[in-house]
Amino acid sequence: MNSRNRKANPASPLYRAFLALKTPEECYNFLMDLCTVPEINAMEQRFEVARLLNQGMIYNKILELTGASSATISRVNRSLNYGTDGYRMVMERMGDDEEA
Repeated sequence: MNSRNRKANPASPLYRAFLALKTPEECYNFLMDLCTVPEINAMEQRFEVARLLNQGMIYNKILELTGASSATISRVNRSLNYGTDGYRMVMERMGDDEEA
């Protein structure tokens, strides 16, 4: 099976590993070991796009502020509207008033 077609395993120890992290610095260090810098940058950008969409900002302004492509903005918007509510849950827990 092509790995692009394989779904992630929600029982993977990886997800419990995130729960073991206690500080933003620990999370950063773990992600730096786990991911490439471009992967981390892409995740940071997608999360910022989600925050801005959640605040009601329009695509063109988000593109201008983040440099994200319209495809990325659209994909994140689709996740916000039709996904598993992961973005919204995290933003609610963080408080959407945090500065980028």
